[in-house]
Amino acid sequence: MKKTISSIAAIGMLLAVGLAFVFPLHAQSEAPSVKVMSYNIYRGGTMHGQPLFQTAKVIQEAKADIVGIQEPRSPKGFTTEKLAESLGWNHSENTRIGIILTRYEIVENLKGGIKVKLPTGQQVYVFSLHLPSNPYQPYQLLSIQPKWHKHKDTPFLKTEAEAIEAAEKARGGMISALLDQIGDLPDQEAPVFVVGDFNEPSHLDWTEATAKAGRHPVKVAFPTSLTMAKAGFTDTYRTVYPDEMAKPGFTWTPLKKADDPTIHHDRIDYVYFKGKGVKVTDAKVIGENKENADIVVAPYPSDHRAVVATLALAKPSK
Repeated sequence: MKKTISSIAAIGMLLAVGLAFVFPLHAQSEAPSVKVMSYNIYRGGTMHGQPLFQTAKVIQEAKADIVGIQEPRSPKGFTTEKLAESLGWNHSENTRIGIILTRYEIVENLKGGIKVKLPTGQQVYVFSLHLPSNPYQPYQLLSIQPKWHKHKDTPFLKTEAEAIEAAEKARGGMISALLDQIGDLPDQEAPVFVVGDFNEPSHLDWTEATAKAGRHPVKVAFPTSLTMAKAGFTDTYRTVYPDEMAKPGFTWTPLKKADDPTIHHDRIDYVYFKGKGVKVTDAKVIGENKENADIVVAPYPSDHRAVVATLALAKPSK
């Protein structure tokens, strides 16, 4: 009997040690985290002749948990359901500006967003945007009229004030509507993530320093990013990399070289957040090569590089 008890005790100790490796004790005291991604998949994710699984691979390599998808519609229809199925994930309802995929449970569909329940039981809100691309102020300031652009009557601009006015007119209404919706959420301390292809640069990038260096033609305090900041939202990438000269983080576009006169490289895809106790711990760009991306997927299937941010949340209350 004593040998049996000793054997059981020994087995118990071994199991405890083994479980400690699988479930480290320190993990119980660490704050939970979630990886949130913004990804314009370019007209359904198959426009470059790449199979849809290559688009799924970008998400997998980013190790994302929640992904806001822009341009989910291909010439043959929405690819959202197929993309979610290939990942084994859930997806939001099909709306042009609000497609979201997640490995977690969707507890509510909202206009342009979702409410997600994390494994910890915590609930977070996620909104995905795809703001208008025309008029596009960098092209207006640089007198660029791409051949593929549908709008041939877009006026060129010369000053910061003109660019701000044009940007506000193009996208200000949509941002105001989103912030009003967020302001009406029942829990104002809950984590809120806003991701998307904003089709507008940031005031954190078009600075005096970048203008002086010739990266951008002039300094512009772009209104959309300023409005998000004033509403309490944090730009994850620029928080992790505050030096805009050292880490430009360009997401537009991997299809053209930097010296191509028909394009202007810029950062227009974002992951924003707000909420009690939420902090960004990492941010990465996913793209076609090491020169332009932190995570490389080749061949890269989109005309936008994606961005993924790791967010630490407050510990769930007991």
